[in-house]
Amino acid sequence: MVQIKSPEQIAKMREAGLVVAAIHAATREAAVPGASTKDLDQVARKVLAEHNAKPNFLGYGGFPATICTSVNEVVVHGIPSDDVVLKDGDIISIDCGAIIDGWHGDAAYTAFVGSGHSPELVELSRVTEESMWAGIAAMKQGNRLVDVSRAIETYIRRQPKPGGGKYGIIEDYGGHGIGSEMHMDPHLLNYVDRRRGKGPKLVPGFCLAIEPMVSLGTPRTEVLSDDWTVITTDGTWSSHWEHSVALTEQGPLVLTAPDGGKAKLAELGITAAPDPLG
Repeated sequence: MVQIKSPEQIAKMREAGLVVAAIHAATREAAVPGASTKDLDQVARKVLAEHNAKPNFLGYGGFPATICTSVNEVVVHGIPSDDVVLKDGDIISIDCGAIIDGWHGDAAYTAFVGSGHSPELVELSRVTEESMWAGIAAMKQGNRLVDVSRAIETYIRRQPKPGGGKYGIIEDYGGHGIGSEMHMDPHLLNYVDRRRGKGPKLVPGFCLAIEPMVSLGTPRTEVLSDDWTVITTDGTWSSHWEHSVALTEQGPLVLTAPDGGKAKLAELGITAAPDPLG
């Protein structure tokens, strides 16, 4: 069952989303050569404490940290560690969440560590991020869940990959509903699978965490022996971007973007919903 939120509940999710945005800003600044991924986890814990928010990753299914730190060929669910030290030229995807009064926010971004990154890596992150926004733009009343999947996949497939070949749209992981829990129905694929049908209609109060994951090679992944860390099977590097989004009577509201998605959606010809927090 899809949980439909009231405007008051969406406002609480917006509060949680702004905490997530603050974690993103702080960890992005801290993701420099010489920092360990455990250092970044400590930064996130400090931000949560400053906002009187709870982490929704810590302890989830036994996950041992506050954020996921996925470096290079790690797609998602990387565990922060003192042993993983960032180097010049790395890329890192940081996924994190927060809970305010029982309501959740969840978002991810890819950052470049240091300098000297190849155009191929820069383009990988751009394509992944822009495909997320294409999915967000498809959050319209009357559309169905599959329309969000189609928008993400179509954007990625239309982008030429530097050096030739195709981007790998990760198959085993995708977006999800979000609200009073971090992961809720429905599951959101980042590609169209006709066997799954069209999915539910998008109506006001529908909230999704939209999160494409794209690699420079294969769409296939495997889980390491820690039972969490997900890597590409061919070792190619990947990017992960995510925002939590609410569909309201006035349009989409990007709960985890500082401006509610106003600027980026305007570029796409869409008016973002008013921010319930003003």
